Amino acid sequence: MGIVDTAARPAIGGGLRLQWEPAQEAHVLLYPEGMVKLNQSAAAILTRCDGMRTVADIVADLERAYSTAGLSPDVCAFIALAVERTWLELRP
Repeated sequence: MGIVDTAARPAIGGGLRLQWEPAQEAHVLLYPEGMVKLNQSAAAILTRCDGMRTVADIVADLERAYSTAGLSPDVCAFIALAVERTWLELRP
């Protein structure tokens, strides 16, 4: 996994769609070949990846939402993994 610049603006990758799936009772990431069922943490991060917010903004929002601190390493690691899997693309 690479290092994620906290000034980058992650967005859902082209050809993918993030949505709530009632049948799965979870957020899913849909792609032409199938679907990835997301756990709560992954969904919390990906729903904030709109191409407008920076990684730092996403971390700050998650820390506020969950009343905690120190989430940056985990969020950055997940974003790096999601970029490797082409679920996300990083915009400058």
